[in-house]
Amino acid sequence: MIKIEGLYKTFWGNEGDVEALKNINLRIEKGDIFGIMGLSGAGKSTLIRCINRLEEPTKGRIYIDGKDITKLDKNELRDMRRNIGMIFQHFNLLSRKNCRENIAFPLKIMKYDKNKIEKRVDELLEIVDLKDKKTAYPSQLSGGQKQRVAIARALATNPKILLCDEATSALDPNTTLSILELLKNINKKLGITIVMITHQMEVIKQVCNKVAVISDGSIIEEGNTYEVFSKPSHKVTKSFIQDVSLNLDKSYMDNPDNTTIIRITFLDEKAKEPLIYKTIKKFDIEINILSGKMSSIQERTYGNLVVGLRGDEKKVEEAIDYLKNQGIIVEELKLNGSIN
Repeated sequence: MIKIEGLYKTFWGNEGDVEALKNINLRIEKGDIFGIMGLSGAGKSTLIRCINRLEEPTKGRIYIDGKDITKLDKNELRDMRRNIGMIFQHFNLLSRKNCRENIAFPLKIMKYDKNKIEKRVDELLEIVDLKDKKTAYPSQLSGGQKQRVAIARALATNPKILLCDEATSALDPNTTLSILELLKNINKKLGITIVMITHQMEVIKQVCNKVAVISDGSIIEEGNTYEVFSKPSHKVTKSFIQDVSLNLDKSYMDNPDNTTIIRITFLDEKAKEPLIYKTIKKFDIEINILSGKMSSIQERTYGNLVVGLRGDEKKVEEAIDYLKNQGIIVEELKLNGSIN
């Protein structure tokens, strides 16, 4: 378990100080796949680097399994880091070493027995499905294969925690999905707690059971991924989710006629009900579907529709009230695509 209390990080410079983290408080349970999401410069990479003290906190406490790691000396910190693996956006592999040698590198640094190293590397090549690439060099590997080697290397010392700093940002969508599936399987089979830093809401949606949103160095929203995704409260979170769920051509929002544009969010069983048909029939209005997407988060149904309602103004208002009373989330969109 990771517990962060009152964490601050300030970078001092000649051109002024930068307060990168401001009073961060988080609790990450053992076995979580915990996502920390934010825009570039929000402070998310600084936060994850504080967890293993690659960055020294300015103020605050970080507890791992009940031990305050901010109080550890160099030797204690080195021992603690054996329990924390880390993977990066650009893989950080040694170009002159092949897959086996890259994976074995941290074990050699820690002076593991040669036979134990060989056995462990074989186990890890099996886990990341790269047995046939064991003698290949990084230049001979695809981006996804390089990241698999990096994941195997991070797992070499049997860590309890795996930190992922934008681990899929340099990959194409299909490769990203395969890496995310690998991380899910590692979490399930090995029970490793995974902390994922990303600016990609799709990554959070695919694998994380919990999420925190960071903006300007502060946590602005956190909770169960499904709840945060379906009922965001902060405008930054809403913007993230709107980008990933609507796929709406903004030209639709410049509709000059008397059309009210709304976003409807369906949760669980409500996604299976013919509510649009019922609304058209009940209120005799036109409903034009502008965008739609159905998906699953944590094995629960989540869907979005953006529709344009046109007809008698009173009947449109009654239709919106009717939809709200059906237990779904209805938000009116402004002409610029933002949410009222």
